Amino acid sequence: MSNAIEDRLAELGVTLPDAPAPAANYVPFVKIGDLVHVSGQISQGPDGLITGKLGADLDLAAGAEAAKRCAISLLAQVRAACDGDLSRLVRVVKLTGFVNSTADFTDQPKVINGASDFLVEALGEAGRHARSAVSAAALPLGVAVEIEGIFEVR
Repeated sequence: MSNAIEDRLAELGVTLPDAPAPAANYVPFVKIGDLVHVSGQISQGPDGLITGKLGADLDLAAGAEAAKRCAISLLAQVRAACDGDLSRLVRVVKLTGFVNSTADFTDQPKVINGASDFLVEALGEAGRHARSAVSAAALPLGVAVEIEGIFEVR
């Protein structure tokens, strides 16, 4: 049986990785009723962690790509929470994005747009969500971006 979300991801050239394992004493997601709360996903790609500080080491495009990679990991966690069936995803409810940035960098929303734009491109209207985008003086392992999310599932 075809899964429309996975088909759309394939059209976009995106293959979801296995859901990343937690790096400390917490769980990757918690299901409560029809909501899945996904722990913060750090920016990492096929070649490893995406590190650096916006406003110093990384430009806006690199930051947005790091945020997109976080969104891909979020979807991988949602798929795991749904026992491998991403078709159970109803919508993205809320994202909270943290951007490792200098004190004078003020484009955190544009960085987190990398995740938001990707989710809308991949999921259509179901990808539209409430959101916060904030600066952080540092993030775990020196990553550029960390994003947590809340998702509605069936």
